[in-house]
Amino acid sequence: MTLLVVGSTGTLGRQVVRRALDEGYKVRCLVRSPKKAAFLREWGAEIVQGNLCYPDTLPPSLEGITQIIDAATSRPTDSLSIKQVDWDGKVSLIQAAKAAGIERYIFFSFLDSDKFPDVPLMEIKRCTELFLAQSGLNYTVLQLSGFMQGLIGQYAIPILEKQAVWITGESSPVAYMDTQDIAKFAVRALKIPETENKTFPLVGTRPWSAEEIISLCERLSGQDARITRMPINLLRTVRNVSRFFQWGWNLSDRLAFAEVLATGKPITAPMEEVYQAFQLNLEETTTLESYMQEYFARIMKKLKELDYEKLKTKKKSQKKTPFNKS
Repeated sequence: MTLLVVGSTGTLGRQVVRRALDEGYKVRCLVRSPKKAAFLREWGAEIVQGNLCYPDTLPPSLEGITQIIDAATSRPTDSLSIKQVDWDGKVSLIQAAKAAGIERYIFFSFLDSDKFPDVPLMEIKRCTELFLAQSGLNYTVLQLSGFMQGLIGQYAIPILEKQAVWITGESSPVAYMDTQDIAKFAVRALKIPETENKTFPLVGTRPWSAEEIISLCERLSGQDARITRMPINLLRTVRNVSRFFQWGWNLSDRLAFAEVLATGKPITAPMEEVYQAFQLNLEETTTLESYMQEYFARIMKKLKELDYEKLKTKKKSQKKTPFNKS
């Protein structure tokens, strides 16, 4: 049995690959650039070149595959649109999987995607869920809220570097989850028949507001944050303007996601039954506080080491030599 991981070089995808390999799966990774995926080969995964937007490349990548974990999504830096990757590409992959007789298909979606028909990525995820459910494949949909990993660049690094932290007015608290924990659930689903043809929410231990995360980062770093608030109406204006230009379509679609956070309602869901279904322990799930504590502990230790090396180098340069003037 061989598992194909799609989107394997991404923040979540690489954790799925790591977890699957650790659990003894034979893993194949569908990648656009084998050069950028060299680290996956070093881990022990097989690399095959292909692209969701080129359907002809998909059937060869599925030869000998029995299960798929689909962690692919468009990136802000992609030249392709959200529709091209997250809809056209996913439809092609699901159709190819059906033709290849794939036994299990794990798909990552967004929590409450059905509540935001005007947000392109949310609506596309909802439609993909429906298309997958009607495909005849044995599937599991995991609806996510947000990654803890994204908070490092959004909050931790700007605070450490004394740069502005940008937040919207009153944003929704989000129950962020560590991608390592998400990967654990995804790989686990492959082994549990009771998760077939079902949809599950997958969120962290509790929702956190932007202000709470900033306060936590300030406490752990010992530095004050420079907070800059971005009015939601300004984001809406930028979105509307960017729709007039083809090069701005991707930007516009992504700015629309701000509408999800602008509701003020917590983005979370009950998880008791999910843990029971997957036979996993809530106590083993990473909390946002422990995740941030570990990050700042590593960073502060590294900064101290760098300061020590600078001081040692400075002292050495100040030592007198026979050529120094007394």
